[in-house]
Amino acid sequence: MRAKWSVVLTALAIAGGCGPAMAQAEPGRYGGGFIEYLMTGDAQGPGRRPAVDGYGALGGPRPVALAQPRARFAALPTSPAPEDVAIARTVDPRYARQVVAYDGPGRAGQIVIDTNAKYLYLIQPGGQAIRYGIGVGRPGFVWTGAKTITAKREWPDWTPPAEMLRRRPDLPRHMTGGPENPLGARAMYLGTSLYRIHGTNEPHTIGQNVSSGCIRMMNEDVIDLYERTPVGTRVEVI
Repeated sequence: MRAKWSVVLTALAIAGGCGPAMAQAEPGRYGGGFIEYLMTGDAQGPGRRPAVDGYGALGGPRPVALAQPRARFAALPTSPAPEDVAIARTVDPRYARQVVAYDGPGRAGQIVIDTNAKYLYLIQPGGQAIRYGIGVGRPGFVWTGAKTITAKREWPDWTPPAEMLRRRPDLPRHMTGGPENPLGARAMYLGTSLYRIHGTNEPHTIGQNVSSGCIRMMNEDVIDLYERTPVGTRVEVI
């Protein structure tokens, strides 16, 4: 113990007499830790990771992240706000995007939406389809028929239609696009109707009857579909 304190006191004496020249000492020269701090003001030394999320980082265990994983979206607008959005993926695994065998209606490149099963299929060649989990209309708002994608928008604004405002006068008259917008990261407009395939800021609603007729998708899924489907794509809702 005497030897240990002797080393410390010696280091203090050296540090006190170094003046400005000691401030230029090479980081890590003294092995890190307390002596490194006395000599250079930097306890990390070489190879030490920097502090993360406000926690010290002297080589101890990394603090456990409490936040949900964040999804980075491709092809975002220049505004930084929606670029890094936390998404809580508390969704039934059966609604995860996957490639499946497909022998239903339609042909490659078309979209088929099964409102009962809560799946959207983007048909691929060779008897396959990319299957996405969706949320669909509430009872009384489910519909069927064929439409065409007539427009596409990234981080779309939302203007509730008059019919919806009559049912929900508490809704805003207009919302600009962004992570808080109910239309989510992308929207594909179906013909001249009020219906859209769009993202959602409520991913836990996927697999449920929740909307006023629009087809909801998780933001990362609607971005994937958006990149694969041009304007003019046929959409059949069954």
